[in-house]
Amino acid sequence: MTLVIRDVREHELDSVLALNNAVGPRILALDATRLQWFFTYASYFRVAEVDGVIAGFLIALRESSNYSSPNFRWFRERYPEFVYIDRIVIAEPYRGLGLGRIFYCDVTSYAEVRVPLLACEVFLEPRDDAAVLFHGTYGFNEVGQQLMDGVGRPVSLLAKTLCSFEFVRDTYLQAGSGELPDLPWLAERLHANPAQGLARASRG
Repeated sequence: MTLVIRDVREHELDSVLALNNAVGPRILALDATRLQWFFTYASYFRVAEVDGVIAGFLIALRESSNYSSPNFRWFRERYPEFVYIDRIVIAEPYRGLGLGRIFYCDVTSYAEVRVPLLACEVFLEPRDDAAVLFHGTYGFNEVGQQLMDGVGRPVSLLAKTLCSFEFVRDTYLQAGSGELPDLPWLAERLHANPAQGLARASRG
């Protein structure tokens, strides 16, 4: 099996949309407009390609994103800097192979050189004990709960402190050029737009 984690390409958005909407109630449905917004503005939008087939994806955003999700807003009201995991989806034939952990390792690597906190949420109804256990064993702690506005389902709001960020901040972001080294694995997405302009996304 050949696995590649890489940035999504625009011509793959239809496949990503179908994958997202095939999951069911565990993930909120998307439409093409919302997915295009993520493609344009998400700081992190990568797919897992297994033997040439898209087997999953993960989307995450910085705190500066102009994103209307009530869960994202909950974190922005309480934390000055974070990367927020909006959704992760693994196609049915590829579940149980560890792709979720690989994605979380990759997004943690992205986040820990930029922010002190990685955030996400899991639905409490219907309760998914596998998701709760996964996040707990990956170092996330519950920092709150809320009834998701517009959806009416309770969520557990989770956060993980990124211990490496202090070193990166002191060594690179607040010293020298004030930037990360110019290395491919530290680069931002070409389509990411931190300024966000006036664009907004629907709740997700």
